[in-house]
Amino acid sequence: MIKVLGIFSFLSFGWADLLDILMVATLIFFLIRSIRGDSTVLNIVLVLVVLVVAQAIVSALNMRMMTVLLNTLLDVGVLAIIILFQPEIRHLLNRVAVSSGLTRRTGQLFNRLLGIKEEKLDSRSAVELAEAVRAMSASKTGALIVLQHKSSMEDYMATGDRFEADINKRLIMNIFFKNSPLHDGAMIITGDHIAAARCQLPMTNRKDIPAHYGMRHRAAIGVTEDTDADVIVVSEETGTVSFVRGGQIETMQDMKDLREKLASVMKDQKE
Repeated sequence: MIKVLGIFSFLSFGWADLLDILMVATLIFFLIRSIRGDSTVLNIVLVLVVLVVAQAIVSALNMRMMTVLLNTLLDVGVLAIIILFQPEIRHLLNRVAVSSGLTRRTGQLFNRLLGIKEEKLDSRSAVELAEAVRAMSASKTGALIVLQHKSSMEDYMATGDRFEADINKRLIMNIFFKNSPLHDGAMIITGDHIAAARCQLPMTNRKDIPAHYGMRHRAAIGVTEDTDADVIVVSEETGTVSFVRGGQIETMQDMKDLREKLASVMKDQKE
């Protein structure tokens, strides 16, 4: 055992090295935790981690040919991964930013520095929205409503039809009426107005979603994994209302629950 350890006797190890290892391990831990459930992105990260660790080992052991090979592989491989997996990498960076709260904090900072007034959901709009959801739930009209916060929704709005309109019960019901050309896809609400409808949202890659949840719920989970938005879903089959935040679905037992959720949204926007 002593002879085996003697092989590494040329390596110097101090407190700075220990701190370095702990910081890297912590970074990898939080990175993997933020992307758990997404097998494609997780595999990319694990491959990069293995290559970096292997490169560090062969470099420390002064294995010149392997060092050159792995350095070349990392240089070319990272570039290839960026090109081939651009959507997954973007998805990864979005999830890390959202899970860490970086999006919300930086958004608030830049808005204050630039003097930009933040758009917020007001109490009148919240009442109109809750009444529209209640009516659609009673009539089993499927709906997918996104409440934007700090994360940009521009890419998603570009997939649908943009317009500026006050949040109004009858307008929302007409948009999601089954014969309406705008009923497919999601409505995006920014502050106290409807910004777009018929928008396409990313589907979650998670495998643990219960079978009774349909495409609307999977889209709601997907967009809340990528952004800090909240989503209201009305099931077309059962009329059940769900509130989705941070990739987690919560079924609303009644309209009181939904009003409380909307109140929490308004409270968060004030902070």
